[in-house]
Amino acid sequence: MEERKWRRIESRPAGHFGIFSVRYDRSRSPVSGYEREYTVLEAVDWVNVVAVTPEGRFVLVRQYRHGTGEYTVEIAGGGVDRGESPEAAARRELEEETGYVTEDWDLLGVVEPNPAFQANLCHTYLARNVRPDGKPAPDPGEEIDVLAWDATEVQEAVRRGVIRHALVIAAFFWYDKWSGRA
Repeated sequence: MEERKWRRIESRPAGHFGIFSVRYDRSRSPVSGYEREYTVLEAVDWVNVVAVTPEGRFVLVRQYRHGTGEYTVEIAGGGVDRGESPEAAARRELEEETGYVTEDWDLLGVVEPNPAFQANLCHTYLARNVRPDGKPAPDPGEEIDVLAWDATEVQEAVRRGVIRHALVIAAFFWYDKWSGRA
C-alpha cells in the first residue's frame, strides 16, 4: 500500500499542562483534499521495565493512579528526561521505583501509546538478573509497594483484570515473544 501522508497546513500550540503539551494541527488529505483540525498531545517518550530476578520472579509496583482513582499493579516505568537515552531512563526508573538494579538489559520493543492523538513512544526494556541494591527513591507523590510475582501470578493478574494497564500488558507481550512463549 502506497503511503500518502497528510499535509500539515498549520500547527499552533494550545498550551502546556505539566506532563504534556497540546497543539492543534490543520491537515489536508492527499487523496480527497478533506481538511480538518486535529488535537495532538505531545509528551516525552516513556519507558517500561520488565524486571526479572535470577529466580524468575517479576518485580512489579503497586501504586495509586489519580487518572482512575485506583491502585494499580504495573511494572516500573516513567518518562525519559531531556538529554537522557531511553535505556538510561529505564535503568533510573527501575532503581528509583523498586530499589533493584542490574547490568543485564535488552530492548524488547517500542510502541506508540495512542497514535490517534499522541506524538510519543513507549520503549520496553527487559532487565534480567535484577537484585535489590538499596531502598527505592520514588518521586514525591509516588507511594509504591514493590512486589515480586512468578509468571503464573502475573498471567492470573492479567486474566482477572488486576493488571489492566495497556502498556504493561504490551510489555508482557514483548517479553513472551522474547522468551519464545508467544
